[in-house]
Amino acid sequence: MTDPLILQPTLDADACVIWLHGLGADRYDFLPVAEALQQQLPSTRFILPQAPTQPVTINGGYAMPSWYDILAMSPARAINREQLEASAQQVIRLIETQRDSGIDPARIFLAGFSQGGAVVLHAAFLRWHGPLGGVIALSTYAPTFSDAMQLTDSQKQLSVLCLHGRFDDVVLPTMGRAAYDQLAACDVAVQWRDYPMAHEVLPEEIRDIADWLAQRLTRFAAPSKLA
Repeated sequence: MTDPLILQPTLDADACVIWLHGLGADRYDFLPVAEALQQQLPSTRFILPQAPTQPVTINGGYAMPSWYDILAMSPARAINREQLEASAQQVIRLIETQRDSGIDPARIFLAGFSQGGAVVLHAAFLRWHGPLGGVIALSTYAPTFSDAMQLTDSQKQLSVLCLHGRFDDVVLPTMGRAAYDQLAACDVAVQWRDYPMAHEVLPEEIRDIADWLAQRLTRFAAPSKLA
């Protein structure tokens, strides 16, 4: 397993964002975004994990970095849930490592684009049961959510930012909106924002993410350190 890319802040780390890339990309894909965000969040560590390289059925079985296999595209994504579960457990281990290093879990955030977003939504709402800063879901969906899912009190307290392109023909906006609706139905503090883009990321979107993170990091201030 390839080690995550870790971008250390200029100040002592008192917050962390764990950011998962999409299908076919790698841990360097969101490095420029992390660097840009860290300029505004100088005490936030960014961790960029690498998905394993494995065959992807919908791409003719070609091996590529993927958090899980996609078996079919329609009528809804058919996926290898065991692989998604393994990826979610990787995220859980990263949360635990950051917590054990002294980062308050309320200042640990999960972010993911496309496939990576599906993994962090699963990890945050179906596997992690402690406090967490929130989730940033970029151009993604929630294949493991259901209308009958039951969330714990700590999960209901999570903040979620769902961002999607209006012209996304890879993960349709309706798929992202379905995840938003399911979280809203569970009384989660979830926001929806869409942009004039396809399956990509825009500077305006990154500015919105920076503002959203800054607001939450200010609200949940890091504990003061005694000299």
